[in-house]
Amino acid sequence: MPSVSPVAEPLRLGALSVDPPVALAPMAGVTNVAYRTLCREQGGSGGLYTCEMITARGIAERIPKTFSMLRFGAGEIPSVQLYGTDASVLARAIAIVCGEFGARHIDLNFGCPVPKVTRRGGGGALPWKLDRLEAVLRASVQAAEPYGVPVTIKTRLGIDDDHVTFRDAGRIAEQSGCAGITLHARTVLQAYGGHAAWDRIAELVSLVRIPVLGNGDIWEAEDALRMMRETGCAGVVIGRGCLGRPWLFRDLADAFAGRASKTLPNQGEVAGMVRRHAELLAELYGEPRGLADLRKHMGWYFRGFPVGGDLRNALAQVASLAELDALLARLDPDVPFPRGELGTPRGRQGNPRARVVLPYGWLGSRTLDGADIDDADVDVAGG
Repeated sequence: MPSVSPVAEPLRLGALSVDPPVALAPMAGVTNVAYRTLCREQGGSGGLYTCEMITARGIAERIPKTFSMLRFGAGEIPSVQLYGTDASVLARAIAIVCGEFGARHIDLNFGCPVPKVTRRGGGGALPWKLDRLEAVLRASVQAAEPYGVPVTIKTRLGIDDDHVTFRDAGRIAEQSGCAGITLHARTVLQAYGGHAAWDRIAELVSLVRIPVLGNGDIWEAEDALRMMRETGCAGVVIGRGCLGRPWLFRDLADAFAGRASKTLPNQGEVAGMVRRHAELLAELYGEPRGLADLRKHMGWYFRGFPVGGDLRNALAQVASLAELDALLARLDPDVPFPRGELGTPRGRQGNPRARVVLPYGWLGSRTLDGADIDDADVDVAGG
């Protein structure tokens, strides 16, 4: 077999090496340990698989429900994304997840566009307040430093086209000692609609010396390679592109290793992956809750396949492993993968928002001017 050469260098985040330079994006209600395990089984352990976004206050106050989200698979690099707006709360949470749960990577969410987050001045709204952003980042990096854990941030282009924040966020992240920054190349106003502006990723790469990871509109492995070529980013973050397609991480591993292969599973192979996902969820939550959690994935897994309305509806209401087995047995295993679905958007899309919900007077100044932000715990499931 002829030798192949990797097409990209490993991603370096502090002492952490990520090879291939691919990360699973934190997705609320999706990237629990079951789904991360499924993706790792496909793509190998070399990438970075980040858990769903967790509120820092829930960890700092040691809420059992929040702690239950901090579960990691055997051999997994524990990577945690935190949401918060208060520097001291984030620092306490980071000390807990690093010291007690063995986290080896911390990511901070400054990109969430969900109104219940932005109306509190959090997520994608926070980078508008430069003083708060700097305070949060410095406290977070300082809290993680004794554990040797790198801190990164994820952000967006800005609140909208008239209130751009990514340049300042990159500068402050670098000055605060962050190990890297992920740019989802959309504004908060765009949410998940429209197209990601990859040229802005390239612009950020030219402005900072820390690694920049690109995020947005990566639907196939070829998209990831093209983003890196066009922008010069050090790595890619995969979000909606892997919904119902955990094998995308196998394609990515092959592509970054220089291997010419592509996974196009037939309907039977997809059914086998659904069954494996169900097993992992049942182990995590117990069978009733695990199968209930699986339901939202069914439309993603069988998108484009000629499943039929009745069977599709039954899969979306499955309640047990036995019932799932009976339903999957009704599928024709030899139906080929629907090629028309390749390279197309998945998951949340829709039109840009009419407006971004922000605290009163938020855009009047780039600093808090002595005011405060509501740092109450926020349930962001699905956000």
